[in-house]
Amino acid sequence: MGGPFARSPREHSDEPLPGFKLAYPMLAADGASCGFSGVTLGRAHVYRAVDDAICAHGSRHACPSRWCDCGFYCFHEMGSARDLACEPDHRSAVLLEVAASGRYRRYERGLRYARQRVKTVRIGRCECGRPADLLADSGAGSVGWRRLLPVCRNCAADRPVLGPERFAELAGGVEVVLEGRPTGLADDEEQAPVAASPEVPAEDPGTVAVLSAEVAVLHARLDETLSRLEEVQARLDELTRRDRP
Repeated sequence: MGGPFARSPREHSDEPLPGFKLAYPMLAADGASCGFSGVTLGRAHVYRAVDDAICAHGSRHACPSRWCDCGFYCFHEMGSARDLACEPDHRSAVLLEVAASGRYRRYERGLRYARQRVKTVRIGRCECGRPADLLADSGAGSVGWRRLLPVCRNCAADRPVLGPERFAELAGGVEVVLEGRPTGLADDEEQAPVAASPEVPAEDPGTVAVLSAEVAVLHARLDETLSRLEEVQARLDELTRRDRP
């Protein structure tokens, strides 16, 4: 049936669709497994590397519903996820490369979908700006889960940390990539080139000769002045001796 109330066709994919998103890395309270939580909707829900979406509002309908904002979300392009990571609230998130499948709905910049498999976890920078190579306890989390924070070894200090290899193992064998510094920032070893100072023109030989002559004249005048001062001092000493009884 046509018309304005015609039901839109249901979109379903048996083949995985690629996508990119941000997430917070999470560690179970017993330390036996790792997962992820969203950075916006569904932040309180922790999902596994392979998982099915549930409604964050507690409804039991199938995800994603056209009447609800539930489901997993991802961008079509990695650049969109990187742009979102520039916001202060999301600087401590990691970037996920995912494969979306099952029911899905399209939106302008990505997908909202039912089933997800995390393929790659990309860890960026520490809050200090250095490349992060560890995941530390951030002090935040949800019931049964601790949120992890990408840190460098300097900032990790004495906090409990998890290496990328161990995180990959506890998350179910996902690939973990340490991305280091983003394009545009110089590494510690490769500093940005320093602007060269303007060259000082070589002195003209004639100018050097004139300056040398002037210096010689000044030295001669200084010697003459010192000689006169010595004469004055000697005269004062002589007058002082005459005045003594």
